[in-house]
Amino acid sequence: MKFCWTTVTVNDLNQSLKFYQEIVGLPLMNRFSAGPESEIAFLGDGETKLELIQHTISQPVNIGQDISLGFEVHSMDEKIAFIKEKGLHIHSGPFQPNPHVRFFFVLDPNGLKIQFVENS
Repeated sequence: MKFCWTTVTVNDLNQSLKFYQEIVGLPLMNRFSAGPESEIAFLGDGETKLELIQHTISQPVNIGQDISLGFEVHSMDEKIAFIKEKGLHIHSGPFQPNPHVRFFFVLDPNGLKIQFVENS
């Protein structure tokens, strides 16, 4: 079995696309209408894929506080500097649970926790 992608329902597809392309670094692979009230975008390549869905008639999205998406980075310090340059705030961290792993969290435009992890 192979994991295909993670789906996130978003309030504003354009705002979420900007975040996941500019901040996370996922390329847009496909964007299309899924009927008169929905739009879908797929981001990522290789094994990392993310599906964003916006339903124009639904209520605002309330994502669970215990869910996060983790992305590996080469340098946590460089990513923190980049996040601050973009005017975003660090939600929590940085943390170092052992000598080989460091990470921190930011929030996406919908309040979903995004974890950036440096493995050494």
